[in-house]
Amino acid sequence: MGRLFGTDGVRGLANVDLTAELALGLSVAAAHVLGDAGAFAGHRPVAVVGRDPRASGEFLEAAVIAGLASSGVDVLRVGVLPTPAVAYLTDALGADLGVMLSASHNAMPDNGIKFLARGGQKLDDEVEDAIEAEYERFEGHAWTRPTGEAVGRVRDHAEGFEQYLAHLLSVLPNRLDGLKVVIDGAHGAAAKVSPEVFRRAGAEVVHTIGDDPTGLNINDGIGSTHLAPLRAAVVEHGADLGIAHDGDADRCLAVDAEGNEIDGDQILAVIACAMREAGTLGKNTVVGTVMSNLGFKLAMEREGIDLVQTAVGDRYVLESMKQYGYNLGGEQSGHVIFLDHATTGDGTLTGLMLAARLAATKQSVADLASVMTRLPQVLINVKGVDKARAATDEGLLVAVAAAEAELGSTGRVLLRSSGTEPLVRVMVEAADADVARSVAEKLAEVVRERLG
Repeated sequence: MGRLFGTDGVRGLANVDLTAELALGLSVAAAHVLGDAGAFAGHRPVAVVGRDPRASGEFLEAAVIAGLASSGVDVLRVGVLPTPAVAYLTDALGADLGVMLSASHNAMPDNGIKFLARGGQKLDDEVEDAIEAEYERFEGHAWTRPTGEAVGRVRDHAEGFEQYLAHLLSVLPNRLDGLKVVIDGAHGAAAKVSPEVFRRAGAEVVHTIGDDPTGLNINDGIGSTHLAPLRAAVVEHGADLGIAHDGDADRCLAVDAEGNEIDGDQILAVIACAMREAGTLGKNTVVGTVMSNLGFKLAMEREGIDLVQTAVGDRYVLESMKQYGYNLGGEQSGHVIFLDHATTGDGTLTGLMLAARLAATKQSVADLASVMTRLPQVLINVKGVDKARAATDEGLLVAVAAAEAELGSTGRVLLRSSGTEPLVRVMVEAADADVARSVAEKLAEVVRERLG
């Protein structure tokens, strides 16, 4: 069996790759691994379990809860809430672990399981490996089960919604009075949370998209991966700002008053400058990834802000932040981590912080985002190839070196295997969009030939 855990938990086609049996078994294994590590020492363990609205989340939630309770873990079921809300509640309620069921921006048939440690922190790779090993050891074998009063109890924690909203409002630097906002909840976990908290913060939510989850329509032509409806709605309703979330609302992209996309790099640049100005930017440093646009790096140099870049994945951004004491980091995809207020990317908090900057400066989104100029960037996802050989195939490495030599100092090439999908990503930046497209297409063809 290949490694189950990717860069963001266990993810796959629900009821095929991610089955009820697997969800139950992993939950049992997680309880045992954390218990053996001493995480439950001296007290009865408690877990917070949440999910996005996917139909498959209903049976997977039941399986996870069954696995935890059968292992002697009490469960607080918080229902449909964003991933960052589950992380916050895991910490705020003093729980020993948290579990979020979501496949984020993936299409509805997929789902995923993400385990969180005490404090709402992501699990280390070593702990995930131990859970996999324990799952394989238990599969098909008997294990010692608690009985009687030692089995876990399950109760709903409906007040989690209000607790999370109160937290978001408590960390805002200023109110949003006077702002007109359109919010796209992607028919996902933030469909109710985000519009409500923006209203309570003083914004006028002039229109909402993706605010009616059915369990079948999550991410369906809307949300942070499909911005066209949000662009049109912002212009139609004369809004100052549009906010788009993904299925589990751990990311945020924005749209300015003219309907132009504001990506995660631009949002991060705006917020980094705001925090630097307020004296709250830890060590005068922002953390990005190797996928950050070259324009972001140049903007931070010009603003006198240090930039640290990590491997792709918000978990690696977070690791760097925790290790070196930084408090702001994020990805181009819209994952932004405010480590003073959250343990993971929080799309609703990101949107609120961007809106707060608008309200405080009285500037437009376009003016604020102009702090950086995005260089043309072309990203091609090459499917149906052996992604495991992307970093070692000699012919491919030669082609990458040739492309880098062609671009020189005015561009760059990044080739990486997806951590959550079976594909290889080819990213090329250049001063000229046509050059970037041409180089990316040639490299993508080499990937198909060499790894197909």
